[in-house]
Amino acid sequence: MPEGDTVLQTAGRLGTALAGRVLTRSDLRVPRFATADLTGRTVLDVVSRGKHLLTRVEGGLTLHSHLRMDGAWRVYAAGERWRGGPAHQIRAVLGNAEHTAVGYRLPVLELLRTRDEAKAVGHLGPDLLGPDWDPGTALRNLLADPGRPLGDALLDQRNLAGIGNIYKAELCFLARATPWLAVGDLPAPTAARLVTTAKQLLEANRDRPTRTTTTPRTARGHGPKERLWVYGRTDRPCLRCGTPIRTADQDARPTYWCPRCQSGPTQ
Repeated sequence: MPEGDTVLQTAGRLGTALAGRVLTRSDLRVPRFATADLTGRTVLDVVSRGKHLLTRVEGGLTLHSHLRMDGAWRVYAAGERWRGGPAHQIRAVLGNAEHTAVGYRLPVLELLRTRDEAKAVGHLGPDLLGPDWDPGTALRNLLADPGRPLGDALLDQRNLAGIGNIYKAELCFLARATPWLAVGDLPAPTAARLVTTAKQLLEANRDRPTRTTTTPRTARGHGPKERLWVYGRTDRPCLRCGTPIRTADQDARPTYWCPRCQSGPTQ
């Protein structure tokens, strides 16, 4: 599932291609909205909210989409061949005279009134990359269920919006806690620092083509996987202590941790 920084970058690409331009092509390939026609309307803006995308169109309409695990939006120049996947995977097409945005494998696609956007995203906690970011609220949300495993609490978008499986693993490593540690067992300064670190990491990567969470010293001279502390590094030496990184499933998703650097239960 894409992280909040990836979704923000997608919103930026869509906004550059569509915002301020009149739609000359509109095709929503989901049964509920197959007859909807947005042609002739100007795209006002495209924004991300956590992992959600909101494409706002004149006339008070918003096209809400979510990428989840496999979805993607691709932007093509007029006349360019579409290469994002087979035609049967296309769920949305929005085009103007210069560009065409094609949504592939979108598990969530709905057209709603802009005034009703809260029905789609109102449940989300403070957005790590949004104007509503509030570290105090995020921290209170995170600690509201003290017995909950830290990894689960970080992934719950109702607590704070934008963290995916990669950042979950990296943040647990930086907090020196396993993903299964009860969030209430974190020392208060560590919990507060965790929220601050989450914000710092996503901000640092919001414009990067390749996500990096390690320090320049640890990343220098290493391959692409060494841009991350633990994620995707099963059996490779911890960049901090050299102990082999371990992996296990947490709620059907792989998670990674260093058994020496991180304290707490393991599953």
